[in-house]
Amino acid sequence: MRYPQGGGLTAERQQFRERLRLQAAERFALGEASAAIAKDLRVSVRSVQRWRQTWNEGGPRAPESQGPASLPRLSQKQFAQLETELAKGPAAHGWEDQRWTLSWMKTVIGRRFHPTYMIQGVRKLLVRNGWSCQVPARRAMERDDAAVRVGQGGMALRGRLAAVSGVWLVFEDEAGFSMTPPQAKTWSQRGRTPVVRVRGRSRRRVSIAALTCYKPGQRSRLIYRPRRDDGRRDGRKSFSWRDYRDLLIAAHQQLGGPIVLVWDNLNVHKATDLREWAAAQDWLTIHYLPPYTPDLNLVEGVWSLLRRGLRHIQYRSYLIDGCLAETGLTIRPA
Repeated sequence: MRYPQGGGLTAERQQFRERLRLQAAERFALGEASAAIAKDLRVSVRSVQRWRQTWNEGGPRAPESQGPASLPRLSQKQFAQLETELAKGPAAHGWEDQRWTLSWMKTVIGRRFHPTYMIQGVRKLLVRNGWSCQVPARRAMERDDAAVRVGQGGMALRGRLAAVSGVWLVFEDEAGFSMTPPQAKTWSQRGRTPVVRVRGRSRRRVSIAALTCYKPGQRSRLIYRPRRDDGRRDGRKSFSWRDYRDLLIAAHQQLGGPIVLVWDNLNVHKATDLREWAAAQDWLTIHYLPPYTPDLNLVEGVWSLLRRGLRHIQYRSYLIDGCLAETGLTIRPA
């Protein structure tokens, strides 16, 4: 048996498949049926039939692996060098984009190592070495990565201190949802445009402020408050500092302990009245996330689960714990 340049299998999987073939070959000699062998080995009948044909033509040693049919043009050492070049990004190689294409990577391979690759050959080379085509995440250009690293270490440290002093580590975020349903496709007869009835007052929206609360040894909590747009042109469309004050007071009463609050740099969060009120509360300590770091805010994970319903999430603490694991932050008792 030969695998074309690895066949997409790791060395461990190739050895595992070889053991299956050798077990099947022993049973071929006993005259067992292909269907029974496939059922016991948990493989397809077609695979067993193919192995049997190879065994009939080449003898007992035929099912053993003979290695790749051809060696790759780039060695593992060269591919590691290629990964270093690709990590620099397309801009470092003269292209005005941040997304790699197979054509551009083919050009980099030719410039750096001088072998001739087809586009499909580049794709197979990447897939064989664990690469895949993915949708990139967006990150603000104004973000200070050095501050983020300090912030990650600081928040992890505060998490340990929160465990020592017995306080709750709380993250906050807010989101707004329009009451007008988005346009989507539906089925209708050709030539007849379907019509969906919606409210004409498209300014109506709902805002939600949510808190994810963590404390070692305690079940994770989700506390949230909605705020509906009253529809008035002169009315406030989002949360005021008083709304945040009332939410924190309710959280303190529900949690029954001091709170270390972590949230972003929204202007309402830094309102003078709110900061003066927070400074007068001995049970509340506030820390701010580094600018442009939504990936460090644990509540962002809640919005991705919103289709399940906030009430559904409240009663399933493992979903709230998953929001913590997604950020890479840890809360460890000292």
